Amino acid sequence: MAETIGAATVTLEQAEAFLRDFAKMSEFGATPNGGVDRQAASEADIAQRRWFAGLLESHGFRVEYDRIGNQFGLLELMPGAPYVVVGSHMDSQPTAGRYDGAYGVLAGAHAAFRLAEEWRAEAVIPRYNLAVVNWFNEEGSRFVPSMMGSSVYTGVLPVGQALATTDRAGVSVAEALAPTGFLGDGDGPPAAFCAEIHIEQGRLLENAGTTIGLVSASWAASKYVVTVEGAQAHSGATIMDDRQDALYGAALLVVFARELADRFPGALHTAVGQLDVYPNSPVVVASEVKLLLDLRCADEAVLAEANALLHERFAEIERVANVGISQTLSHEWGINPYQPEGVALARAAAERLGYAHGEILTVAGHDSINMKEMVPTVMLFVPSVEGVSHNEGEYTRDDDLVAGLDVLTDVVRRLAHGELAASAGMKVQA
Repeated sequence: MAETIGAATVTLEQAEAFLRDFAKMSEFGATPNGGVDRQAASEADIAQRRWFAGLLESHGFRVEYDRIGNQFGLLELMPGAPYVVVGSHMDSQPTAGRYDGAYGVLAGAHAAFRLAEEWRAEAVIPRYNLAVVNWFNEEGSRFVPSMMGSSVYTGVLPVGQALATTDRAGVSVAEALAPTGFLGDGDGPPAAFCAEIHIEQGRLLENAGTTIGLVSASWAASKYVVTVEGAQAHSGATIMDDRQDALYGAALLVVFARELADRFPGALHTAVGQLDVYPNSPVVVASEVKLLLDLRCADEAVLAEANALLHERFAEIERVANVGISQTLSHEWGINPYQPEGVALARAAAERLGYAHGEILTVAGHDSINMKEMVPTVMLFVPSVEGVSHNEGEYTRDDDLVAGLDVLTDVVRRLAHGELAASAGMKVQA
C-alpha cells in the first residue's frame, strides 16, 4: 500500500526501510547532542563506509574505490555503458548534523535499490548503468580543500596533490587511507549524468512551504588560505610599538570580513572558519596565524568588488599591524548554472509526483558543482528546519526526506532511460 504523500510512489515499506537505514547510519560518530562527528578517514568515517559497503552489496551492487577513496556502488545492467552517478558525501564537520551530505548518499542508494527492483520485476534494461557514490572529504574539515573527492574525479585537483595533503597532525590523505582498503587504482566509473539531493542548509524552502528545491545555479565563491606573519616576542615585556603581532593582524582581518558583508547587506556572505595560531602560548606574541576566509555572493560583480576591497585591506593591515600577509585562492568558482534541461527534468518529476517545488540557488558548495562541469547534472534540495546546518541541531522532517527520495528516484529513472540525452544540445560523456 502506497504511503500518502502527494502522489508518491514510494511504499510505506520502502519509506520505513530508508528511515531505518538512516537511523543506523546516524549511529556512526554520533555525538551526545544528536549530531555526528565523522571527519574524513576518521575511525567513525571508516566504520560507516564499511557498513555502507555491506548495505550496497546486500542489494546486489559491486563496491569499488578510486585513487582518492571515493566509494562507488555499481549496478551494471548495460555492459559497456557509462553510469548515472547519484549520491553525495558521508563525512562531516566536527559536531555536525546528521543530514548534511549523508542524506544524499543514502537517498541515492535507496533510489538505486528501488530502480533495480523495478527493472528486475519488469525485465527492463536501462540505457545507462547506476553508480551510487560516497565522495571522499567533501567537507574539508580534516583535509583542505573541500570537495576533494569530486575534484579529483573531475580532474580539477591532481590526485597526487590530494593524496599528499596533510591534516593538522601531519597525517597525509594517503597515510590515513592506506590501512583502510579504500584506495583503489582506477579513476572510478565513467559518468554520463549525475544527480545529487541535499538538505537546503537555509530556510527559503521552509518559509515558502516548498517541498522540493530545483537547484538552478550556485552562488559564486572565493576561498582564501591566508598566512599572517609577525615576530615572536614577550607578551608582557615587549613595548607595544615594537610588536609585530600576527594575531592582531589576523583579528583585524576577521573583523573586516564581517564589515565587508555589512557593506553589501543580504548580497554577500563572509566567514573565517579556521584559525591556527603559533606558538599559541599565554606569554608570547604570536609570530604566525593561518586562517581560511571565504566570500560568497549571487552577484559576480559584487563579489569582484568585495575581493578588490579585501586585497586593499590586506595591504592596510600589513601597515597598521606591522606584519606580512600572504594569501592564495584555494577554491574559486563563478555563478555557473546547472543545465536548464536538468532543471526541467527535475521539475517534471516533482510535478508528476505532486510535490510543491520551485527553483532555488545553492549558497553552499556541493560535489555536484564539480560534476556539472563534466556531465549534465541535476541537484535537488529538501527543506531544513529553521535553516540550521553544520550544527548538531540540524533537522529535516521524515516526510520531507521521503519526498526527496521519491523525486530523486524518478529523476534517476529518467536519466537512466536517456530522457536527458534526448534533449537538444546535451553532450554526454561516453
